[in-house]
Amino acid sequence: MKLGVLNPGAMGVSVGAALVSNGHEVCWLAEGRSPATCERAEQHGLTAVSTMTELVASVAGIVSVCPPHGALALAEQVMAAGFKGIYLDGNAVSPETARQIHSLVGEAFVDGGIVGPPALRAGTTRLYLSGERAAEAQEWFAGSNLAAELVAGPPGAASALKMCYAAYTKGTSALLLAIRALAVAEGVDESLLSEWGISQPELARRSEGAARGSAPKAWRFVGEMEEIAASFTAQGLPDGFHLAAADVYGRLEAFKDRSDCELSEVLAALQK
Repeated sequence: MKLGVLNPGAMGVSVGAALVSNGHEVCWLAEGRSPATCERAEQHGLTAVSTMTELVASVAGIVSVCPPHGALALAEQVMAAGFKGIYLDGNAVSPETARQIHSLVGEAFVDGGIVGPPALRAGTTRLYLSGERAAEAQEWFAGSNLAAELVAGPPGAASALKMCYAAYTKGTSALLLAIRALAVAEGVDESLLSEWGISQPELARRSEGAARGSAPKAWRFVGEMEEIAASFTAQGLPDGFHLAAADVYGRLEAFKDRSDCELSEVLAALQK
């Protein structure tokens, strides 16, 4: 099939590469994208097109992989250009946002949620799918590095699963960084690490990993934490955990795409 991927960032390009590995021709919209994105897309065999109109006229399906705060606007742009095929939203959005996109797209909407790192090798990453045409989208990825799994339920179900998963993984990473920042500010960091060594030996390693792994991507996690908070609110549950996590990640936006994040720098940035 001829498919489209919007937009091939670190995760999106791995989605595109999974489709290419299955023999699909994968197009993407190059207009306004950075040289790094263009190079990444070319390396993974994606075909650049110039306009949204050209893209939607030439593909049978589109996969949207973008920062969550832009998911609805991107869907609006695609539909305004006259797209008629399957639209798979693979973004970290709340079930309510997924349902808004469903209302915009109609029965051709597939709700998706990605769990794991960029799908550069098999067995690391799952794409959960829900909706009437989820099984069709699942076939696009059969046997590729990106394992597509069906979630029972209507559009919103796959996003709900993603929200629950990331609520713990990224939420606790933000909590650990905030705890370490508080311990440093109060002068008890060494004592905390000593106690953790006795009673919670994995937490020191996890907090250091959170600084290295989360800080470069924190700019993308702000919107995701806000979508998770909205998911909790919609079900009458407290949203404060993840609004605070959004604040934590927002304070780390200066570390965007850095590969040399030191824990001490990250903790200092949190102490505004």
